[in-house]
Amino acid sequence: MTAHHSTTTAATGSASEHPATMAAAVQRHYAAPEEIHLDSVAVPQPGKGEVLIEVHAAGVDRGVWHLATGRPFVIRALGFGLRRPKQPVMGSDVAGVVTAVGPDVDAFEVGDEAFGTADGSYAQFAIARADRLAHKPSGLSMVDAAAMPVSAVTAMEAVHDAARVEAGQRVLVLGASGGVGSFAVQLAVAAGAHVTGVASEAKAALVTALGAERSIDYRTTDVTELDESFDVIIDAGSLTSLRRLRRVLSPTGALVVVGGEGGGSLIGGSGRALVAPLVSLFTGQRLLGLMSATTAAHLERLSALVQAGVVRAAVDSTYPLDAAGQAVTDLAAGRVAGKAVVTIRNRD
Repeated sequence: MTAHHSTTTAATGSASEHPATMAAAVQRHYAAPEEIHLDSVAVPQPGKGEVLIEVHAAGVDRGVWHLATGRPFVIRALGFGLRRPKQPVMGSDVAGVVTAVGPDVDAFEVGDEAFGTADGSYAQFAIARADRLAHKPSGLSMVDAAAMPVSAVTAMEAVHDAARVEAGQRVLVLGASGGVGSFAVQLAVAAGAHVTGVASEAKAALVTALGAERSIDYRTTDVTELDESFDVIIDAGSLTSLRRLRRVLSPTGALVVVGGEGGGSLIGGSGRALVAPLVSLFTGQRLLGLMSATTAAHLERLSALVQAGVVRAAVDSTYPLDAAGQAVTDLAAGRVAGKAVVTIRNRD
């Protein structure tokens, strides 16, 4: 579904010109994302190494679902709040305009357009660490920029850094129609690989439009039973066992397990990512688990790829701020192809 942008008005300039409060999508206790709701909260102030961003758009990724629900439980022990979300304002991916700069920030000035990750981006304003931002590529819309940071950086690390995809290789991308998968397909194709994507039949058109040579419907075909092998497997969305995936991985191939969706309530699906490097010690295959972090250096690399025309954001749906909970719900339910974005300003 595509929703109209919501309209907000916020001052720009020095910190003293900002309003005292702002609209934000909040979750004050762990619950289903349907309970994320609009509320009025204080406008935060940037500290050392931070900037305040007037948010124009904010991407939707599975990490928001985890922080809203507190599942798997391990994330609570990692500092995100044992009994309730430590940060009640949801959202991480961000694109917008810098409106105040804290001490020891040299890379940004008031008025700069930036993208990256922020602390609670589903709001009119958000605090971001300067080392997790980059200048928005010229010509890229705020909506497309907001769709990229977490998903595209993760895909870049998986394809370029972990798997080291090369021209001529056969690459299999599981979850090819999702946020990370849609970028992984493009990056592997740009590297000169022959890409096969795995997605539902309803999303096959997107996968091939992004450059994959074919799309396999996981509902009707078990790719681990194919009579062929791949040099690289990027698993960006399944719970397929390492043993089964290794059946279709070449003897010296690379398997990269991204994130940890699904699975049990304690550690979710991250078990495979943790076990993969251990299994790799006893085989010629390279098995890697990837937990990505978005940094300024990663975003600058991504910006260069965007400006070179290597990757684009496949934005399927936009939602106004007061429907942020619905956006997260739709993503978790598999109703989004590519990326969804929450929009805050209506001129982008």
